[in-house]
Amino acid sequence: MLKIKSEVTGTVWKVEVKTGQSVLTDDVLIIVESMKMEIPIVADRDGQVAEVFVSEGDPVAEDQVVIHLA
Repeated sequence: MLKIKSEVTGTVWKVEVKTGQSVLTDDVLIIVESMKMEIPIVADRDGQVAEVFVSEGDPVAEDQVVIHLA
């Protein structure tokens, strides 16, 4: 199980994937808004989304796990 973490503190602007969805390396999983900038969180490798821990509008902290990839 690969833990995908937020690189910044901010607010989840958009969740681009759903549980069970297959993703490829560098696919955008979540977009976080921080300091009026949109920061994409991308997949580090090919896999399947096992669990999404955040929803649009949720606050996130730096290094918070937002998705598990299987």
